[in-house]
Amino acid sequence: MIPAHPALADAPLYFDYNATTPVDPRVAEAMDPYLSAWFGNPSSGHAYGAEPQRALARARTQVAALIGAEAEEIVFTGSGSEADNLAIRGAVLAAKTDHAHVITQVTEHPAVLETCHALERLHGTEVTYLPVDGDGLVDPAALTAALTEHTVLVSVMAANNETGALQPIAELARITHAHGALLHCDAAQATGIIPLDIRDLGVDLLTIVGHKMYAPKGIAALYVRQRVTLEPLVYGGGQEGGLRAGTENVALAVALGAAAQLAVEELANGGHHRIGNLRDRLQSLLTGALSGRVLLNGPAEPRLPNTLNISIDGRHGHELLAAVPEIAASTGSACHSGDHTPSPVLRAMGLHDARSLAALRLSLGRWTTPDEVDRAADLLATAAGSA
Repeated sequence: MIPAHPALADAPLYFDYNATTPVDPRVAEAMDPYLSAWFGNPSSGHAYGAEPQRALARARTQVAALIGAEAEEIVFTGSGSEADNLAIRGAVLAAKTDHAHVITQVTEHPAVLETCHALERLHGTEVTYLPVDGDGLVDPAALTAALTEHTVLVSVMAANNETGALQPIAELARITHAHGALLHCDAAQATGIIPLDIRDLGVDLLTIVGHKMYAPKGIAALYVRQRVTLEPLVYGGGQEGGLRAGTENVALAVALGAAAQLAVEELANGGHHRIGNLRDRLQSLLTGALSGRVLLNGPAEPRLPNTLNISIDGRHGHELLAAVPEIAASTGSACHSGDHTPSPVLRAMGLHDARSLAALRLSLGRWTTPDEVDRAADLLATAAGSA
């Protein structure tokens, strides 16, 4: 039984889970002792360090279990952006070549794209940016054509944060490995939302983000397959297998571990199917109420079960949300929520500017109920119908 969330009671309807998730009260409860009673440094050899050390190891095991990895393959970081930087920059610098080539795709998160831009600028790395089709998907044949003898790394996200489009990661990994390169996957938006297993995906590096799966902000992790070598981002005392120096934030690591364990349990109980049914209900209600005016942006499948990106003909997305303060949602990437220019993701998919500006991203989560879906659909349809 999922406990009620006090922050969501008597508040606007929350349909922005892709931006961030509320911290699960069970996660907060798990981390609390490590903010007070068990304050020791996990590297200390005395009694005060023993429990934090055990807690850190337990959290690493819990995160690993969520994706089918080994505990020693999990590196805790301070954010998903840091994990992406460690994976991409770390792989390129560890290759020790003046001719490194990286392949990514145009709708990646800025943490990936800007890292690639920095490698081009600072290290002369050649980067290929693959296009996407009208559903936002990479063509595996385009990846095959782009690979060269100098390709060190391919970085393609698991799921797009705006449309929920799921990339064919396993196929891309097979192609990448056949050419002797590594594959990194930013799975920030997918981990804990859908089942993911690194053995099925075949990835070498995978980014996990706490605040996307009911843990606090400021904690993330990078899965690093055994025998993959990375150059560290932060040098110092050798923590996190030598890849991320600095005394570990035990409380936040415990939080991520607890969130991972809850995600394992919820996925096993079909929680992603429940959310998918609610998402489909919301889409159906809006489509029925606004006949002919609702356009789905991105694929119907494969798509995250919690994500609905639509354009309602005749209304700008930000104007529509401003007219419905009872709903907290987004018009695109949360990183650009104050920018009312067309979404780069939707533009890359070939959508014209009017449709892109009309876009709404409605993302559901653990505390979304059928009643909330019905209320949100009614509010949005009423506001859109007044155009």
